[in-house]
Amino acid sequence: MSEQDATAQPGIAPTARPTVGTMFAALYGELVPHAWRDPASEHDAYQLFHQRSLAMGWLDDRSGTGEGSASGGRTHVAPGLWAMNDAGWGHPLAAPGPHLISWFQVEASALADDGPLPVQPFLRCAQDTTERIGAVRLAAVQVLLPVQGIDASARPPHALLPSMRTPAWFGECDPRARVPVKVRVDGGLDPAIPGVAPQFARRVVPPDQNVFAGGLDEAVPPERFPLPPFDDRFWNGPPLHGMTLSGELAEWSCDAVGWLAATVADSAAHIGIRAPVLFTVVRA
Repeated sequence: MSEQDATAQPGIAPTARPTVGTMFAALYGELVPHAWRDPASEHDAYQLFHQRSLAMGWLDDRSGTGEGSASGGRTHVAPGLWAMNDAGWGHPLAAPGPHLISWFQVEASALADDGPLPVQPFLRCAQDTTERIGAVRLAAVQVLLPVQGIDASARPPHALLPSMRTPAWFGECDPRARVPVKVRVDGGLDPAIPGVAPQFARRVVPPDQNVFAGGLDEAVPPERFPLPPFDDRFWNGPPLHGMTLSGELAEWSCDAVGWLAATVADSAAHIGIRAPVLFTVVRA
């Protein structure tokens, strides 16, 4: 573990632009470093994630001013999906089992009225970054969703759940790729989720998609899911009030997990959740 990893603590990035809130992703499982990679490389998790975000056009580089235009002025820096905050290969607050491989923290930019929380690209970038240093075998994915920053009333009729416009992307998945999963959606100290769990679950699993098929499962104890690798004061913890779903995901990938997480975030906002939600998916 590097010195940066040992001292890293979650925090909120300062910004002058409107934001939704902090997104934090944790990847759990096994990581076998590439034999050719120098373990002392200066390219740490933060730098690699920053570079990947920038290359894909996802980074909101608030400190950038561009190279200067032909007329002598500054070039326009287009807003991206998030501003970089922190990242690491391990964390001192991580609980034992499953093993924490990597974690990433960003400040999500303000959403378009018809756009989902960018969990899908966020997790795609996290996976790309982690796989750059080694072979990954994921056991669980965890994301802190800033539901409090989503204005459900601003959603147009054609995009009440923006992620529901894209389930066809997973329609071409090999049917043999479907995998059983357990999903935990937890509001921490906020007791709202258990009281609306049936309604919440129906929104998360509508009939017109096949990315995730499942339902409420009260038999799965919350202890089955890893505790988040950050202090309870960072969100609204500890995780005490939530619901668990059991079902099948179209494929075991950060892409599919990100799609489901975005659906959960908007569904939570629509039923009146106004606090951060901890979303965890464990491969069963």
